Amino acid sequence: MTNKKLTGLLLAGTMLAGPALAQDNMDKLQNMQKTGATHTHIAQDGERAEALKAILQHINVPEGFEISLYAVVPDARSMAVAPQGTVVFAGTRKDKVWSIVDRDRNRVADEVFDFAPSITFDIPNGPCFSPDGFLFIAERNRVLNFPAAEFFFEGPDPAVAVVVPQGELIPVEEESFNHTARVCDVGPDGKLYISLGQPYNVQPKEKLEMYDEIGIGGIIRINTDGTGREVFTRGVRNSVGQDFNPANGDLWWTDNQVDGLGDTVPPGELNRQTAAGQHFGFPWTNARFEVPDYKGVPRPEGVEFVEPQVEMEAHAADLGMSFYSGASFPDKYKGGIFSAQHGSWNRTTPIGARVMFTALDEEGNAAGTEVFADGWLDESTGEYRGRPMDIAFLRDGSMLVSDDFAGAIWRIAYNPASQ
Repeated sequence: MTNKKLTGLLLAGTMLAGPALAQDNMDKLQNMQKTGATHTHIAQDGERAEALKAILQHINVPEGFEISLYAVVPDARSMAVAPQGTVVFAGTRKDKVWSIVDRDRNRVADEVFDFAPSITFDIPNGPCFSPDGFLFIAERNRVLNFPAAEFFFEGPDPAVAVVVPQGELIPVEEESFNHTARVCDVGPDGKLYISLGQPYNVQPKEKLEMYDEIGIGGIIRINTDGTGREVFTRGVRNSVGQDFNPANGDLWWTDNQVDGLGDTVPPGELNRQTAAGQHFGFPWTNARFEVPDYKGVPRPEGVEFVEPQVEMEAHAADLGMSFYSGASFPDKYKGGIFSAQHGSWNRTTPIGARVMFTALDEEGNAAGTEVFADGWLDESTGEYRGRPMDIAFLRDGSMLVSDDFAGAIWRIAYNPASQ
């Protein structure tokens, strides 16, 4: 497919989108005009908070660590900690982005309220910051930029710029209710990396060429002004977690595997990408498991699939991940990866709902994975107490774990004196 055809697809999608989001006050905001919008505040005390605190007795963390409730946050998904630590933003799979504020620095949120309530968001799952303080929010089919969001989050009408207009991230006819939770990161090169999960269990063969050209089922890279779009990663089913290794700049990301093939296959994936354009196998393979739908379909000519660094247990739903670069955890964890397993939905015996840790060796490869925190799954009943979704770190080095099922953000800190 030529670039001209690709542009035509995206422009056609834009025309189809029309007034789908009814401008959502964007014209006013871009002209620095007020909209009259007001915030929705979430209570941080009362019965809901106490019910969440009751879950803590079931959560297991390594010796010397402690877990607490950081904030009550409905539907909390991917997180972005502001560069100066003023606020944490949490996206959702609904229509809210939440601002979480700890004003007295006691490591418990004082306030939680919606960010930019004057804007109609559509699955704003993916917030991410640039090092110089620009907040990007990747939605189902749009990307926005909020300059100085860390210092203007308290007003309902923040300054906003459009990075990718509505209907131009993917063609509108490819919008789906499935696999539409985007994540984003600003890389060492200053460019924006956005995952585009393909919407099927396994995409139809007739869509393969188009998806490959657009980057659906991959990770795209663009300049922060929306120009220079390219497909950086190919062969992804649906990644909802990515981070750059601060030691060498490699991009790591999780991937979710095909459903309906059994309890133990295919494995989940934690991948390391060392160069632009690498292909990670899907839809032909998940890890080393051959996907039945694509047996006999010719593979890309001259392309060698990159195998995952870690094969996780099948259907644990590996989502958000982050490298640990803080100073408060023991040396064992420094430079390693913490990742969240959301938990299975189509497995005979549920699995997951835990935080994993993967150590790296001197060459930057995975050197072993273990359970770091669990207990959100009640194994006696198969019910979930919570479902970890993403991992982030505060400036003191403690860990935040978002949980869209419980509607909470948990904090895990190293405090051996408390044991």
